[in-house]
Amino acid sequence: MVQLKSFLFHPRPYVFCGFNVFLGINARARTISLTLSYSSPSILLVKEAIKQVQLTKSVVSDDIYFRLVEACSQWRLINEGKKIHQLIVRNNAHIKYPFLLEMLSLMYLSCGATDLAHRVFDEILKPSIFLWNAMIRAYSWKGPFDRAVNLYYSLIGSGNLPNKYTFPFVLKACSGLLALDEGLEIHNHAKSMRLDCDIFISTSLIDMYMKCGHVQEACKVFAHINRRDVVAWNAMVAGFSLHGLYGDAIGLLMEMQSGGTNPNSSTVVSLLPVVGQAKAFRHGKSIHCFCLRKFFYKDDVQVKTALLDMYAKCGYLGYAQTIFNSVNLKNEVTWSSMIGGYVQCDKMVEALTLFDLLMFKECSSLSSTSFACALRACASLNDLNRGKKMHGYLFKSGFLSDITVANSLLSMYAKVCSISDAVRFFDEINLKDTVSYSAIISGCVQNGCSEEALAIFRMMQLSWVIPDAATMVGVLPACSHLAALRHGSCTHAYIIASGLVIDVSICNALIDMYAKCGKIDLSRKVFDRMGKRDIVSWNAIISGYGIHGLGNEALSLYTAMQVEGLKPDDITFICLLSACSHSGLVVEGRHLFHLMTQVYHISPRIEHYICIVDLLGRGGLLAEANDFICRLPFDPDVRIWGALLAACRIHKNAELGDEIARIIQSLGPEGTGNFVLMSNIYSVAGRYLEAAQVRNLQKEKGFKKSPGCSWVEIHGKIHAFIGGDRSHPECFKIYEKLEDLFVEIRQLGYKADTSFTMHDLEEEEKEHALVYHSEKLAIAFAVLSLGCNQSIFVTKNLRICGDCHTTIKLITLVAKRSITVRDLSRFHHFKEGTCNCGDFW
Repeated sequence: MVQLKSFLFHPRPYVFCGFNVFLGINARARTISLTLSYSSPSILLVKEAIKQVQLTKSVVSDDIYFRLVEACSQWRLINEGKKIHQLIVRNNAHIKYPFLLEMLSLMYLSCGATDLAHRVFDEILKPSIFLWNAMIRAYSWKGPFDRAVNLYYSLIGSGNLPNKYTFPFVLKACSGLLALDEGLEIHNHAKSMRLDCDIFISTSLIDMYMKCGHVQEACKVFAHINRRDVVAWNAMVAGFSLHGLYGDAIGLLMEMQSGGTNPNSSTVVSLLPVVGQAKAFRHGKSIHCFCLRKFFYKDDVQVKTALLDMYAKCGYLGYAQTIFNSVNLKNEVTWSSMIGGYVQCDKMVEALTLFDLLMFKECSSLSSTSFACALRACASLNDLNRGKKMHGYLFKSGFLSDITVANSLLSMYAKVCSISDAVRFFDEINLKDTVSYSAIISGCVQNGCSEEALAIFRMMQLSWVIPDAATMVGVLPACSHLAALRHGSCTHAYIIASGLVIDVSICNALIDMYAKCGKIDLSRKVFDRMGKRDIVSWNAIISGYGIHGLGNEALSLYTAMQVEGLKPDDITFICLLSACSHSGLVVEGRHLFHLMTQVYHISPRIEHYICIVDLLGRGGLLAEANDFICRLPFDPDVRIWGALLAACRIHKNAELGDEIARIIQSLGPEGTGNFVLMSNIYSVAGRYLEAAQVRNLQKEKGFKKSPGCSWVEIHGKIHAFIGGDRSHPECFKIYEKLEDLFVEIRQLGYKADTSFTMHDLEEEEKEHALVYHSEKLAIAFAVLSLGCNQSIFVTKNLRICGDCHTTIKLITLVAKRSITVRDLSRFHHFKEGTCNCGDFW
């Protein structure tokens, strides 16, 4: 055996042939020895040797098994490795030579068969620390990461001690899992073994803390490193970049250079994303010049890709395209970065053109990111047909199994208003994540399907998928649209319990939700408790006060915003002008418009002009509003004339309304609203023939009036009604209660205002048509369902009519409760026979 062992490792094995005969080794064993004795046998020789071992009947030595397993590991021959494994087990060689199991486990790891390696590993009584580290490393690189962490704790539990190579591997797994608690515990283990100052462990700790969001802890670890190498510096730069800390990243780069450490290409690749995010074009160009001086730029695809991505984020697509063209061997990241750059700069046609080129020339470089960018471009262009074609390709190519691609496709369907396709595809996704649910919930809300959005949110909770901030920002508008206060309050409670209440965007959505659910006082509480407010926060609360008819409070907030040094934007002035319009603050509205244009130099948008026309028109200044429209620096469109037409309806000016109606007809009405307004104006004036002609013209143009719909939330359930509705299970009780209420309010002097009926009917028929408007049915049901002292909150999809407005004021007296109605325009707070709008709406 001594001679055979020497033979196996000898550079000239033929010298030992005589010894083989002398020792009695047969020809087959001699062939195996000759084959394996070469320092690096070829694949064919290895396969031939395995065949010889399978055929031999003599005892095979541990050295031969060792060399065979080693050769399979070297050439990654997993099938041949399995054959050797079978021979070892069959011959019980693993019992006699336990080290063979370690060799087999390492062989499977080198072949990428981590599960098989783990299975063999479990059979080893006392694995070496080298094998423990190899197993932990395999899982920390390829996943599942939690198995790497579990193996680490098994190592500790077995009585073995980790070494300095163990910690970087397991900390990498903690980074992938964002497992901060486990990372802290492992950090303490390293401290107890006095290994935490090791440069490799420290760098891994920095990476783990940065990815888990604990920047300060990462900085502490970095500060304790005595001799920092470029990898440690890069870990810090990458961490700052990950969190968008542009100033810190640049400052660290300066410190790195002043300390004598030269940045390398990895430093540049780590730094450029945050430069692009900050749109720091000048610094980006300086880094580009540095790359040229250091020759990083010449053949490094990663550096070039990072540079073109930076230029694209800064809006300099010309530079990005030049760099893209200079890359000879473009990889999937290069293509994705360029396509994504076009999308980010709103160049959707160019993005799709480049994507087509990628499909035609280098389809091997297609990636989930490039598909996601292309789908976003389809959504922006409202190109459903192209999106569906891409869906077909994704299905055939298998890319739909990638959750990023699936979520992008789902979002595309939602954004192009094909909500049925979005819901159908959502149901087909097997493994839905938080982004999947967030996308479909937002899509449903944007397409007016708020009830479906809330139902999907409940499904999400039952599926144990944890909502994030984006999900809640999608759910809260659904509650706003439905005026579902109970759902909104429960959502708010969940947000607090989940620790998401510090998110500014969520607080902004809460302000809007409470305001639209009639609880402006709760909106103000959320606003006052915010630790940090942005311009959207101020706009949301100002808008809330505006729709509740609290114009003076909205103006007070505008003053407070100026005191805090925050500059109003164009949206702020839309909210302020609308608030003035709903509260009759004509003088203040004029002053704000002057401030916007002359002091803040904000160019008015068409929405600002509409607000001014609405402000003047509601205030009865119809002639001034008309003159204002005629002086506009552009041709006014239907929306501006429609605002004046609505004012003509309020002030019953049929003559001016007739003139405006002819202008609107020449421009082409955008919807049914202007037809209804004009018909109502004629009806009020008793000109029923003209009203009928308007209605006939509406039918000829193909416009259909949306039916009035009102809904009320009772004990967390939404009940909806339309005019004359008898579909509700309790319709008989509702109609009976409504009749009782009308008996009581007639005793208070109520008389139906039949001018709000659109048809030339007999007076009695007109009154009957007015009684069963949807908001009256909703209020009657609420009176039946709620306690005596409970207030009523009703939402309507159209503007409330004058007769209903008068009726509800009187109902508050006979029912002895306050009633709030949110219509298409604003909130009406009815109490003790009055409305806070002062009959000005």
